[in-house]
Amino acid sequence: MHAGDTIFALSSGAPPAALAIIRISGPGAGNALAALSGGLPSPRHAVLRSLQDPDDGGLLDRALVLWFPGPTTATGEDLAELHLHGGRAVVRAVEAVLARMPDLRLAEPGEFTRRAFLNGRMDLAEAEGLSDLLFAETEAQRVAAIRMASGHLSRQVESWRQEVLRLSALIEAELDFSDEDDVASGVADTTGQGIIALASHIGAALQRPRAERLRDGIRVVLAGPPNSGKSTLLNALVQREAAIVSDIAGTTRDLIEVPVGLKGIPFVFTDTAGLRDEGAEVIEAIGIDRARDAMAVADILLWLGPEGQGGARAWEIETQIDRIDVSRETKTAARHRLSARTGIGLDGLIDDLVMTAQTLLPGAGDVALNARQHRLLSECTEALDRAGQQDDLLLRAESLRHARLALDQLLGRTHVEDMLDALFGNFCIGK
Repeated sequence: MHAGDTIFALSSGAPPAALAIIRISGPGAGNALAALSGGLPSPRHAVLRSLQDPDDGGLLDRALVLWFPGPTTATGEDLAELHLHGGRAVVRAVEAVLARMPDLRLAEPGEFTRRAFLNGRMDLAEAEGLSDLLFAETEAQRVAAIRMASGHLSRQVESWRQEVLRLSALIEAELDFSDEDDVASGVADTTGQGIIALASHIGAALQRPRAERLRDGIRVVLAGPPNSGKSTLLNALVQREAAIVSDIAGTTRDLIEVPVGLKGIPFVFTDTAGLRDEGAEVIEAIGIDRARDAMAVADILLWLGPEGQGGARAWEIETQIDRIDVSRETKTAARHRLSARTGIGLDGLIDDLVMTAQTLLPGAGDVALNARQHRLLSECTEALDRAGQQDDLLLRAESLRHARLALDQLLGRTHVEDMLDALFGNFCIGK
């Protein structure tokens, strides 16, 4: 991958389609567009042109073309777009001509967005938001990703960074000009108060719900003994036959995970092996161990077994209330009583799951931090705490420098090459 190359790729959906958009970015974008269409149109104006093969003059397509001279473009480079008819043959023909042009090559996954980052058109937090937006499947995921991609977190982090710089400047002035009359006294107290206030603001952001639950889904684990109705309830919740239902004990031997969106909120429902102490053969016993592990990390645990045996945080669920042939003890403190077969009580459970999930997810106006962002903000607050504990202004200044470096890394202003490869490698080719 070379930053000076000119790259191209199909940026719209896979053909056939009504339209297919090919983007070209880099120093050779203008020459490539001129060679195909006979010249450059006015910047940022769509023009209908005949696209021809420069080698033999053969007509490739009649298409809208747009020319965006850099650096004020999506990638920060010269950029051209070809809005073609969306047939496979048309796209293949145009791509083949572009591939023959000198210094042009097919883009790698995420390379357009990576160039936007490297050229200062977006920072790393915005790029991560764009990645989340591309993979968003629920309304909650979309809203959170839009806020991140539009720079909400970036602006907040930049304001914190400016405060760190301000405090650092006060200390540097005291260190350099402490014998001057016009330098304010009490710098230690002033910066100490500022450090405490800043650490408090960042600490509040760290306490908010994390992005992992929003991205991966609220983990709801269904647990209980064999034949307690776990698989039937799972199928009812996800509205499809995701798990095999049988009266034979031990039918479910491993975890069955089903992601689904309920009322715009992402969930992952997990069916588990029936828990029993005796009678399980080797494979089933492994499944039981995995079931207990899943119960331990569940965001919400639906317990379908005997009352009180699911743990303190389990929701007591009484199932199969439609079956008069089932011998069971009625739960005195069941959170929900339902029949997965008939649907009785199912809506109440779903409403409860959604309302509880909303308390576990970021609020509508909050930005959800991913693991990388959370780690770096934690490092920043640790550095601020050290700074606040230092009486020596030199040591305080050094701790503030570490706090600023953590914020710089969050925005991608320091070397993060390995992380960039992982992030942009998940993008599609034309993004």
